[in-house]
Amino acid sequence: MLRHLWQVLSSTIAAFFGVQTNKNRLRDFQTSSPIPFIVMGVIVAMVFVAGLLLIVNQVLA
Repeated sequence: MLRHLWQVLSSTIAAFFGVQTNKNRLRDFQTSSPIPFIVMGVIVAMVFVAGLLLIVNQVLA
């Protein structure tokens, strides 16, 4: 379970930066459900935005 979670997280982060390998992309598209990738994408996006807000608030304070 933890290994699968790590694969989904690493694939999501790689997709955010556009550096996903073809081997990993093929592995990801062979999974039965896209739901883990969608949920992880939303979580990563929220963490990214929260991080940006934190940095901006620190710079402007």
